[in-house]
Amino acid sequence: MKLWKKVTVGVVAALTVALVGAGLYFYQYAVVPAPKDFLSEADASTKENDPFYEAKQWFADPNNRTEWSLKADDGLQLSAIYLPHNTRKTAILAHGYMSEAETMGAFAKLFYDLGYNVLVPDARGHGKSEGDYIGFGWPERKDYQGWISEVLQKNGADQEIVLFGISMGGATVMMTSGEELPSNVKAIVEDCGYASATAELSYQLDQLFGLPAFPLVPVTSAVTKVRAGYFFGEADAVAQLQKNKTPMLFIHGDEDDFVPFEMLDEVYNATTAPKEKLVIKGAGHAEAYSTNPELYRKTITDFLQQYVKE
Repeated sequence: MKLWKKVTVGVVAALTVALVGAGLYFYQYAVVPAPKDFLSEADASTKENDPFYEAKQWFADPNNRTEWSLKADDGLQLSAIYLPHNTRKTAILAHGYMSEAETMGAFAKLFYDLGYNVLVPDARGHGKSEGDYIGFGWPERKDYQGWISEVLQKNGADQEIVLFGISMGGATVMMTSGEELPSNVKAIVEDCGYASATAELSYQLDQLFGLPAFPLVPVTSAVTKVRAGYFFGEADAVAQLQKNKTPMLFIHGDEDDFVPFEMLDEVYNATTAPKEKLVIKGAGHAEAYSTNPELYRKTITDFLQQYVKE
């Protein structure tokens, strides 16, 4: 073999090893459930600094809740918090990336006060649910179909169901919207969900490391397919919304720098189902409710009253 061929082969081999190594690192960094240094820690909730303090205390009270479980299609054991309200309406909530059901007290109280039973699952790989990877909403969409079935089985076939999700949970309910859903699912509310896993991870790669999406995102996607069973390109909220038939409310803060505000129009325009949009001025990521609680509650209330009739 000529020297230049040996050099070329050596360079290609070295680049391949480097790319695979980088893909494995980014998989560990973004997809494996573990503390993330790019996520800010929430301040301790007190009566003085948290307008939702009492709601969170109510949510944490064991007298107000029970625990549900569900076996996912792939065998994982999933967990959820259930708050009964003796009603024919149930809201199923979806939390965000590296969060858990226990953080959803403010939203649980919002829907409970609107007269709903409330079910708050831990996403796979989060909280009490099993799993060693984050699905960015794609495998979770099937889990939420399972939770919908569980509500109908336990609470009755006449239940009227609303889905709500924030951040990754918003993407999860958008991806769920493209699946076959029973007519019991009357409406969906998503708050600051991303357009696709590829778009969000590409954005974060640039924001955190100043790196282009290619070739690291495709390489990490391939690693994710091998280790977690899905490509990033499959986790596409826009593609799922194009199949959606359920009325949907889209919410986003115009100062969101984690899921860019520009994604709001992308997901909003993707569905032809009945829809509304709420932009909360001055709100950062997942801060729409705390920035303007009155407008947030009123908009959700008015929207749901059109489709949930109990």
